[in-house]
Parts: sequence; structure tokens; C-alpha cells
Amino acid sequence: MERLAGRIMLLWGWRPMVLAIAAGAVAALAMPPLNFIAALFVSFPVLVWLLDGTAGSANRGGLRRFASAFFLGWCFGFGYFTAGLWWLGNALLLEADEFAWALPLATLGLPAVLAVYYGFAALVARLLWSDGAGRIGALAVGFGLAEWLRAFLLTGFPWNAIGYGFMPIPVMMQPVAIVGVHGMTVLAVLVCAAPALFGTKKGLKTGVGLAAVLLAAQFGYGFWSLSQPAAEGGKRFNVRLVQPAIDQSEKLEGGDRAAIFKEHLRLSALPPAEGSPRPDIIVWPETSIPFILTENTDALAAIADTLDDGQILVTGAVRVEAAAAGYPPRYYNSVYVIDSSGQILAASDKVHLTPFGEYVPMEGLLREFGIDNMIALPGGFTAASRRSLLTLPDGTALYPLICYEIIFPDEMEGLEKGANALLNVTNDAWFGLTPGPWQHFQQARIRAVETGLPLIRAANNGISAVVDEKGRILEGLALGAKGKVDATVDMKAGPGPFSKWRKFNLWLIILTVLFYAVFMRERFVSLKN
Repeated sequence: MERLAGRIMLLWGWRPMVLAIAAGAVAALAMPPLNFIAALFVSFPVLVWLLDGTAGSANRGGLRRFASAFFLGWCFGFGYFTAGLWWLGNALLLEADEFAWALPLATLGLPAVLAVYYGFAALVARLLWSDGAGRIGALAVGFGLAEWLRAFLLTGFPWNAIGYGFMPIPVMMQPVAIVGVHGMTVLAVLVCAAPALFGTKKGLKTGVGLAAVLLAAQFGYGFWSLSQPAAEGGKRFNVRLVQPAIDQSEKLEGGDRAAIFKEHLRLSALPPAEGSPRPDIIVWPETSIPFILTENTDALAAIADTLDDGQILVTGAVRVEAAAAGYPPRYYNSVYVIDSSGQILAASDKVHLTPFGEYVPMEGLLREFGIDNMIALPGGFTAASRRSLLTLPDGTALYPLICYEIIFPDEMEGLEKGANALLNVTNDAWFGLTPGPWQHFQQARIRAVETGLPLIRAANNGISAVVDEKGRILEGLALGAKGKVDATVDMKAGPGPFSKWRKFNLWLIILTVLFYAVFMRERFVSLKN
């Protein structure tokens, strides 16, 4: 391995850039649906050796070394995000005559922008670089800060944070309840980059020993957590998830709206399996109702006729609100709670809208260049000022997250108001049978573990599932399947015990690893002198 490390460090010209891009692309294999975690143990050592090459270039000044480190990190990120997000182009091809021109922006432009965060990570690491184990800690701190920034800067897009690749199965997910996904990113890089020390032998015992301890602690805590009995305090509900698998092109073209609506009703009315109880709650996906529900009394009556007494329907729908005279109405991407008499009991609007899907950033400027929403509504959607809990008649509260809102850890603010479960309704039919829906589901699943609340997730074409607070799938429907699935959900009295401490724990980890990186750096400097 020393020979391999030496050859990578001595690469020059375009070769380090190409290898960095390839290493990033390999890292993307750790994400769903492959979940090939070993890819991280290959890609991060390569990145470390590439950065070693910038640190050891005697013919480069300090500024050039930092610039080289940033660019190598950018190349790594470009490969990672291009390989992990190529499927975004599928949404543009649904209306190729109008949006095909934007395909390079989605498949290459967005990765190029997101790669800046990983360039920043490499730059931070280079500032703390050393010859020994400390450089592994420096890289972990850099990626932890980069992923934290990616979660909120410019509206945020924390899709496929490195930490997700380090949690492919429930036993490895459990520490996320304590440190959050950004904390898991720090630990993932610290562990997965450790094999790079075999290539230089400096700090080998310290770095690899620390990585082994952290990996053992992750599995040890995971096994212990999964062995604990479920916390009591919430109510038990029988929940039905409806997955109609309506083709997105049919929805965009208007299709037969009555037929789409009737298909949702048909799946909702199917009898439960023999010996199983009827569902108490029926959940439809995002924007399931293909018209303005409050303007269609016949639709509300049809829902009432479909539901048995006492049953509740939770459905995604577009909500319209009249504006002042002379202004267009405001449209909201919403979730309704409807009872068996056809009454709307509660509603919640989406807070975190999807750029270019539901609104246009810098609208006045970009629309002059012909850039518009993919969803045709006058003025696009309006974001809600706050998130409202969906309170059922018995007082049980669902915390609604529409579509990609669930990928944002900070969107979990407000759980302390009394949420008993997470609700995620989405329409991943935009992305077809690609890795996108798998990745989206994995991130939603991690939110359940992170918050300590069960997840109820209904998706138009999948993946629909009920997930417990430990990340275990209780029941679900595969991607692309049409049908319904029933599951028993044990609601929780509130979020997990670490919910209020995750941010503190994240910064505690970052500062601890930072101290380790600085300490090891100073130690090696003193040994050299």
C-alpha cells in the first residue's frame, strides 16, 4: 500500500484531478440502492493521498497548495454528486420539449455547485494538515463543517450527506439519534479515511486504533439500542398507505382526473387481509387529489362515502387562498386531514419549497431568460410561514413533511410541540425507477431514528413504508408497485431523549476531533524538530 500511496502523491498535471473525480464517483456507491459501504474505505484514502501530494510539493507556495487542495476537493465532490444525482435529469425529460435544454444544468451544473462544499472541506483539512493521524481528523472536521453548511446555505440541499453512506442498516443507524447525520459524517470520514495511514505508516497505530474503537462503538451501541424495549406512552393505530403509482406524465398532461381520484378511492376501500383490523388512518401521497378539493363538494362527498365511520384520511392536495384584489391567488402544497363525514379537520402547508419545481429563485431576473417552474401554477407555490401539526380527533399529532422537506435535519424544529409521529407524503414519480426514490427513502428513514419517532410515508410510486423509531421497516411497498399496505403504528409520547441535544453533540464532536487534529499535528511537528 505504501507504493500505491506514493504513486498517487506524485501524480501531476491533469491526473490528480481525474483520480479525484473517480474517487468521488466511487464514494457515491455507498448511497442507496447499492449501499456499498466499502466504497468509502476506498475513496477517502485516495483523497487523503491526493491531499498529501499538495502538502508535499516543494515547488508550490502556500497559496498554490491551498488552491490545489480546494480544487482536488472540488473534483472529488464533482464526481460524487454527478454519480449520485444524475437521476435528477429524469424529471426534465418528462417534458423534454420544454425543459431538455436544462439537462446539463441538472446533471452537471448542480454537482459543480455542490462540489464547492467539498472543496471547502479539503481546504479546511489542508489548513490543519500533518504527516500523521491528525490529517484524518482534519479531513473529518472539514467534511462535517461542509455538510452542516450544505444543509442551509442558499436554501440548503443536504441530499446524500456522507454520513448516510455509513448507515446502511438499522444497527449502524442508532448513533444518529445522539449526534445527528452531520455528526455521523464526521465519524464516517474519520473511520473510512483511516486506511490511508497504511500508505505512510505515520500515526498508523493511533489512527487505525481510533477508527477501530469508533466502529466497534457504533455497532455496540446499535445492538444495545435495538435490544431495548419500545418506549410506551403513545396510542396504537392501524394505518393504510395508498400507493397508486400514477405515471407522472399522466399527471402533467392532466390525464383523466376523475379516474385518478377514483383509483385512490378504490385502493382505500379494499378490505384488509383476513383477520386484520380495518385501518384507522388512510394516507394518500403528495398532491394526490388532482383538483382544488375545497372547490369540489362532490369529491368530499365521495371521500365520505368511501370512509367507514371513525376513519380518517390524510392526503396531499393543493390548497388555494384568495389574495387581495388585483393579485393572483396563492397556492400551497398542503396536507389535509378529512373525517368520515367529509369534513376537513386540519391542514398544514409546505414550508421549504423546491427551487425551480415550486418556485423560481430570483424570479424577476430568471424569468426574463425563460426559466420557469416545472409545475405550472400562476406565480408558483407559496411557502407557509410556519409548520402546523396535524392533530387527529383523539389528540394524536402528526408532524407533516412534504416531499424533500424530510431530508433537512433542521426541519425537525418544533417536534417538542407534541408530535407523536412523522408523516412524509411525496411524489417521487418525477424520478422514475432510478436511485432517487431509494435515496429519498433512506434519508426519511434516518429522520425517524434521529428524532425517535415512527415514520408514516406515502409516495405516489414508492417507496411507501411504515418505519419504527429504530429505522426498521414494518411494512412497505416497493418502488413502482401499485397497491395498498396496512401496518400497526405505535405512536410515541414525544421525540427521543437526545432530540434537544443533537446540535450540542455535533459541535462537541467537531471540536473534539479538531482538538485531536491540532494535537497530532503539533506532535508531529515537534518530533520533526
